[in-house]
Amino acid sequence: MRFQHDEAIWRDFPALVPGLLYVEGISPELDVKPGPFLAMARERLAGAAESAWPEIQAWRRAFAAQGLRPTQYRCASESLLRRLRREGDLPALHPLVDVCNAVSVAYAIPVAALDLERVAGDLTVGYATGAETYETFAGTVEHPDPREVVFADAEGFAHARRWTNRQSGRSAIRPATSRALVVAEALHATGPADVAALVADLAAALRSAGADVVRTAILSAGEPGFDPGQ
Repeated sequence: MRFQHDEAIWRDFPALVPGLLYVEGISPELDVKPGPFLAMARERLAGAAESAWPEIQAWRRAFAAQGLRPTQYRCASESLLRRLRREGDLPALHPLVDVCNAVSVAYAIPVAALDLERVAGDLTVGYATGAETYETFAGTVEHPDPREVVFADAEGFAHARRWTNRQSGRSAIRPATSRALVVAEALHATGPADVAALVADLAAALRSAGADVVRTAILSAGEPGFDPGQ
């Protein structure tokens, strides 16, 4: 299995910085500690609403470039930050998801976690043809709009719609998940340093919780692929 972004994505979004983690030994018993990351986000939110942050502004520009209204379709980190600001906390779902969400709000960078047993072959972030199959969390089937940015595998399953905004129920982390691919993506000016710090912090948190972080990487247009098996 190889993860990569299509050449057209690198062409249209040259500021993109993806960070990857391949994680094994996942279970509902992982002893994660999301609290420190949530505290970082709360402290920053006390100074300014998330909509003004450069990390979020960069994603809003990217969504607008795709013809989407940025206040209708928000990147995953903005949606989580809005919930944290309004409710004061994030819901507990699964240890891996919980720590990924906490790191996402701490860095204001979208983070997706996918169950690799549910991904067929290579996974590419690119523009949809419209023929891909997307399974919602409710079990219904949708087809992404043509030119929408999706995570699509070799069998045509879309594992995220509108560039990580809507993850598929097909590859969502569940109690039986044992290995996962975690993807973080940034578009803002300090993205290279911030994604590197996010990957390091998340890897440390997962190792402390008892998971096996097998491999990490920061991708670029020159080195766009990630193979968990290498």
